[in-house]
Amino acid sequence: MASRSRTSPPAAPDAATRETAKAGDRGDTTSPESGSSAGKSEQSGESKGANQIEMSPNVLNGETLIEVDGIEVDLRNRYFAALLAWLIPGAGHFYQGRRAKAILFLLCVLSTWFIGFSLGGRNVVYASWQPGDRRWHYFLQAGVGVAALPALIQGDRMRKSTDPRGRTVDSYEPLWNGYMAPPHRPVLEGEADQVAAWYARRGSGYEMGTWFTMIAGLLNILIIYDAFGGPLAVPISGKRKAEK
Repeated sequence: MASRSRTSPPAAPDAATRETAKAGDRGDTTSPESGSSAGKSEQSGESKGANQIEMSPNVLNGETLIEVDGIEVDLRNRYFAALLAWLIPGAGHFYQGRRAKAILFLLCVLSTWFIGFSLGGRNVVYASWQPGDRRWHYFLQAGVGVAALPALIQGDRMRKSTDPRGRTVDSYEPLWNGYMAPPHRPVLEGEADQVAAWYARRGSGYEMGTWFTMIAGLLNILIIYDAFGGPLAVPISGKRKAEK
């Protein structure tokens, strides 16, 4: 009887070997989709860089320089410019060399303020914080700076001339012929006091004058912010620098 040799079948590769082979295949080949997506990301990055606004390295990173449409504006000392802008509308911009804006702001704010002051019979701007006459409007009117400061001097003089009962002493005399002086005290709701006389004499003009002077003060607050922060540091002409 012929003997048959028994041979064992070849051993199957273990799991670790199969995983290594698959990993090698994936590393050697790159799918067209992945290559295409990488190309798109590079193109989008280039186009994004081309659309960005190019700034001088000294602009925005420094304390004083702002660039608008390729023109650098030196804001100089921002805090001092803001102080000047409060004292006299437009003075901060004039200090920074932005003279066209300075003249525009000066004319707009002070004309609005003095028109309101005249409409109210020159009695709408005064500083008082007494019961019955808490003139909160003055906090906004004072936004125009020097033009409203006499009211503080008159208000302090009136405070010193008010007795413990809240009445103005007989010896009180306002400065500057009563310019921005508070009304005689007490000021009571529904009583025929000096404020009531002002309303009766000017009618709706007193109310309008109060609002005009308040609006002028609010406008100057925006101007103060512009003097401190400068103009927008982005192109305002709609044009961007050409791609190099």
